[in-house]
Amino acid sequence: MTAQILGTETPAVVMEPMLPVALDAMGGDRAPNEIIEGARQAVALGIPVILVGDPDLLGDVGDLPIEAAREVISMHDDPVKGVRRKKDSSLIRAAEAVRDGRASAMVSAGNTGATMASALFRMGRLPGVARPAIATPMPKPEGGYSVLIDAGANAECTAAWLVQFAQMGSAFSRLRFGVDNPRVGLLSIGEEASKGNPLVKEAHGLLAAGAAGPRVNFIGNVEGRDIMSSSVDVIVTDGFTGNVALKALEGGLKLFIGRIIEVMMSTEETRAASKVLLPALAPLADQFDADTYGGAMLLGVDGVCIISHGSSGARAIVNALKVARDSVMGGMVEQIKTAVAAEG
Repeated sequence: MTAQILGTETPAVVMEPMLPVALDAMGGDRAPNEIIEGARQAVALGIPVILVGDPDLLGDVGDLPIEAAREVISMHDDPVKGVRRKKDSSLIRAAEAVRDGRASAMVSAGNTGATMASALFRMGRLPGVARPAIATPMPKPEGGYSVLIDAGANAECTAAWLVQFAQMGSAFSRLRFGVDNPRVGLLSIGEEASKGNPLVKEAHGLLAAGAAGPRVNFIGNVEGRDIMSSSVDVIVTDGFTGNVALKALEGGLKLFIGRIIEVMMSTEETRAASKVLLPALAPLADQFDADTYGGAMLLGVDGVCIISHGSSGARAIVNALKVARDSVMGGMVEQIKTAVAAEG
């Protein structure tokens, strides 16, 4: 079946209550096949999707529409140089589709830095936002989620940026997860105000003095072990530290779950026990699987941008598209804009 190819000047006509989500079909370790399969599954759930990529490389996509983009910013490309040089890349075209009103949101499992740069350069920043930041949901053992911000957008930060991350993260926690008064912690190497590097100490002083505004409930420093605990709802940090912490947690959980499965399958006795235990353990494994959440939202840009893990398969892409849909339908960008203006 021939795909519908939309030029960059052609408005998308969608019968759905929202414009389609622009999905970068070329980004990620498992592109394009897993990305396309995720798109198919999302469309079956009623989420409108437009693939963005090279039609000659995508193969048979059925009825899925395509926004043509002949270049790819790879994982190895320098993010800013890639965005500036590859103006016909799938990331740039996806961001332009949102900017120009042909799409309601963009989703990519590609180069994180380039995804952020594409959204920033094409959609622009929200008024008053110094730097966008990645807000990643972190599951709590008892249920619910905390928010890690920044999880990788800004390797180097100022204390003032961390204060604004606290504002955006707090608003995101309220809007996305329904937390009435999110507890905001600053990631450090100890709970005492005197702990941390110069950046953390300066940010702590500003937050403790109320620089983030009255709606930010700052509770002080928190440590890495608190990221997935019930003691905090928003964990504020710079993008370098946040990304290292996130990847360390992902790797540790993957190793732990893998070892449990190995032990359960090791003998006849453990295999018999696993038949009883697996129904109870499966939901727990799902809760801590990154694919369950699909992607993180880039807060601070004037449009919905969801960044998925580079190894995302179809399941992760479906869930990322769900997050994009929910963010659009919930008016997340406008509400973040209002929150930053009110608290800034």
